[in-house]
Amino acid sequence: MTSASIARAPFGKLHDGTMVERVTLRGAHGFEAAILPFGATLQALLTPDRSGHCDDVVLGHDELDGYLAQRKFFGATIGRYANRIAGARFVLDGETVNLEANNGPNALHGGPQGFDRKLWRIAELSDDLEPTLVLERESPHGEEGYPGTLATRVTYRVRDSIELSITYEATTDRPTYVNLTNHSFFNLDGARSGMEILDHRLTIASDHFLAVDATAIPLPESPRPVDGTPFDFRKPTAIGERIRMNDEQLRLGRGYDHNFCLASGTGLRFAARLEAPHSGRVMELFTDQPGLQFYSGNFLDGSTAGKGDRLYRQSDALCLEPHAWPDTPNRPDFPSARLDPGQIYRRSIVYRFSTV
Repeated sequence: MTSASIARAPFGKLHDGTMVERVTLRGAHGFEAAILPFGATLQALLTPDRSGHCDDVVLGHDELDGYLAQRKFFGATIGRYANRIAGARFVLDGETVNLEANNGPNALHGGPQGFDRKLWRIAELSDDLEPTLVLERESPHGEEGYPGTLATRVTYRVRDSIELSITYEATTDRPTYVNLTNHSFFNLDGARSGMEILDHRLTIASDHFLAVDATAIPLPESPRPVDGTPFDFRKPTAIGERIRMNDEQLRLGRGYDHNFCLASGTGLRFAARLEAPHSGRVMELFTDQPGLQFYSGNFLDGSTAGKGDRLYRQSDALCLEPHAWPDTPNRPDFPSARLDPGQIYRRSIVYRFSTV
């Protein structure tokens, strides 16, 4: 059993020659998380299977050039606003804020140059019993159209041997909207295994989901009950069991790409459980966010080569992204994502791993 530690190594250079490190947080039993300051990205996540063999369970690239060449969000920190904002605009305190549309008519994941395309600063490193990395960046007023200078921190921490926590914090100097998350693509059989995730069994602690239009914006009548629909994951269900049902919402998303509404409350709450029957790996997700976007990797089309020079295709991985509900700035009936001066935005995600 290895002891907790931190390792740092060069990972590549930006186009201007700036070196980007890879920081690896190592826990016990071979569990480790590798993070890049570019995009505050979770580049690798090694966890044991039922036989004790450790493998990387997140998609991504073996070199920095892969992240620079194509924007696929593999493991990235998403901001200022994860998911979509309808019409790339919203009204804040009577003033219209115009964003840049980068997903049809809508703004997606913070715009064309969101937080995932920025180099963050290593602010703190701690190699005690809970190896920790803190990354910071200041997003200036008007970046991608968003109001307010936003001071942001992302803390990665390896805890309890096989648990990774991510905490987001932000403050602003004027009213704005903030919605941060991690966009990791998971395959619990291993990123290089060649196995699909359709047999992964998923549980989501949600009674309602947001039905969407053809541009993936929530419909006026959302939320809808999951009962009696292919979106009912209240009991463990294989992802492939209903993904090809003749359902309008599955057709629009080419599979699952929908926000599930989590129970309201304070503090971390159980949101989802993912189990891979082949490897025996289990991931439980806890968060204090109000929503969970389940994306079944529908637009992985073989155009991107990732780790091990493997082409990523549909059903190679899935995303479970805890964040505010999409288009909240335009939906006063949704839980608010507003942040005002003097307030602190603080949201957390915990990934807890085990085996069966």
